[in-house]
Amino acid sequence: MGHKIKFYTDEHIGKTVVKGLRQRGVDIMMVAEAGMLGASDQDQLAFARKEGRVICTQDDDFLRLHAGGVDHAGIVYTPQKRSIREIIYGLMLIYQILDAADMEGHLEYL
Repeated sequence: MGHKIKFYTDEHIGKTVVKGLRQRGVDIMMVAEAGMLGASDQDQLAFARKEGRVICTQDDDFLRLHAGGVDHAGIVYTPQKRSIREIIYGLMLIYQILDAADMEGHLEYL
């Protein structure tokens, strides 16, 4: 198995999700911790790519960037109707089944 996925959350993913994943041993960084609050979506993807992190978002602009061929280390998109529990469960499933190489340029829906 390759390297474990490291996640990066944009402004749409709440701190409760981050806390829940950290309690489960997942390496996850929030946009505020990265000093990237207010950065464009393309800058967010570039930062995540540079850091080798899969971005977790509820912003459908990232779906358009993916469809447009923008390079990224992986995107996990979850609709806003998902509960915190569902998001944590879905991200943990991805974390346990896939590795960083599997997510390269890949989009997963929760």
